[in-house]
Amino acid sequence: MTLHDTSYWKNKATQLSLQDKAYIDGKFVPAQDGGVLAVIDPSTGATLAQVADCQQADVDLAVAAARRAYESGVWSGLHPRERGQRLLALSALIQRDIEEFALLETLNVGKPITESLMFDLPEAIKTYAWYGEAIDKIYDEIAPTGSNALATVTREPLGVIAAVVPWNYPLLMASWKIAPALVSGNCVVVKPSELTPLSLLKLSSLMDEAGIPAGVFNVVPGTGPVAGQALGLHNDVDCLTFTGSTATGKRFMEYSGQSNLKRVWLECGGKSPHIVFDDCPDLDKAAMAAAVGITSNQGEVCIAGSRLYVQEGIYDDFMKRVSRCVQNIRPGDPLDPNTVMGAIVDERQMNKVLSYIESGKNEGATLRLGGQRVRAETGGYYIEPTIFDCPSDQLSIVNEEIFGPVLSARRFNTEEEVIACANDSIYGLGAGLWTANLGRAHRVSRKLRAGLVWVNCFFDSDITVPFGGVKQSGSGRDKSLHALDKYTDLKTSWFNLDASN
Repeated sequence: MTLHDTSYWKNKATQLSLQDKAYIDGKFVPAQDGGVLAVIDPSTGATLAQVADCQQADVDLAVAAARRAYESGVWSGLHPRERGQRLLALSALIQRDIEEFALLETLNVGKPITESLMFDLPEAIKTYAWYGEAIDKIYDEIAPTGSNALATVTREPLGVIAAVVPWNYPLLMASWKIAPALVSGNCVVVKPSELTPLSLLKLSSLMDEAGIPAGVFNVVPGTGPVAGQALGLHNDVDCLTFTGSTATGKRFMEYSGQSNLKRVWLECGGKSPHIVFDDCPDLDKAAMAAAVGITSNQGEVCIAGSRLYVQEGIYDDFMKRVSRCVQNIRPGDPLDPNTVMGAIVDERQMNKVLSYIESGKNEGATLRLGGQRVRAETGGYYIEPTIFDCPSDQLSIVNEEIFGPVLSARRFNTEEEVIACANDSIYGLGAGLWTANLGRAHRVSRKLRAGLVWVNCFFDSDITVPFGGVKQSGSGRDKSLHALDKYTDLKTSWFNLDASN
């Protein structure tokens, strides 16, 4: 895969044809009332496109199209292998257009082109291929019975799935939901974030070519309070899957109770503890992991290692190592392949992050590094990586999800103390620890209340393992075969063989 230079990407950006309409029942259509949303390039503040702003009526059309497609059996009635083959075709088409998808992610989110091209897109491509290859290898069950009966347990699709997806990884995290939902035989209505709809609209343009029938996949751009709420309250949506803030996740659970008790699967906020014991096997590697764990994707990552706990005896030395690593990570032009940290997604999010930096200073934390807006002359929304030394956990920057490149660091003395600190959070998505002691690694990883725990690494993963959290980080799992559980029902059929002729 070729990275190309900055001029290549800037030139390619001028040639992009951006899709700006909703995708409903196999066609690109404007919002019925003609409304549009401005989509911004975070690196410059300039408007990229005016995209359809879908309302209740547009959502109703999309859900009705999905329901017709589902009930017709045009997709759910296919052999699982055939559905899998069409997801494999979709994967190949994304691979064909990988540069355009990567460019859309970078322009729309502000993330570095290298990250979009070398991580986000390959992982999305792998997701469709992996579920496409897996679906015809999953067997139903026969329960143990007496000789006069046969009891089968079969896995069936739910029907119409609504997916409300975030702005930090627009294509990748949507793919974690779309692929298992589709391959199980469901029909899908996706609401992208109003900030970042472009790559999912581009994905829609490949559906017909991949052999996915009209109505099976739909995209309704729009705001959360309108299009998102309409899906949450819709009586003909069987399941809603969401990635985003905990506050919004709670609203979707309320919408379910107010409507048809649809299943709601949530992947919400995180405030991941990153623990370094004094027997850490490689301090430099751990320091780089701590730096990357808070600056990757500009810190706009639900599993970001935003709470760093370092054992007393190595704290001063380790924090110097982390600072050296972070000093080499500077915000830059996202279209420069040498840039490793880009722009914050929009002005509102930038101001939110800056307000947390101010609160850290006011609440007694010591600013070790960073803390400023930079590259303001570009019109873009850039913040330099920021590190605070924190006297306690009773600070906003320690307790609340910032979703930006702000690291809070604290000393600890004992294993019991740091486990208590790590678990003292409403969140339970990710956690990491560094130790050379195998017994401690097992013991602490079991005691940490998190859906994902990394030992002597951070962020490592694969499509084969589940992704999700506990507590107010949500429920259910993306990725792996376990994701299929969210989009299927188990049906028991009991056959009385004595009544058979």
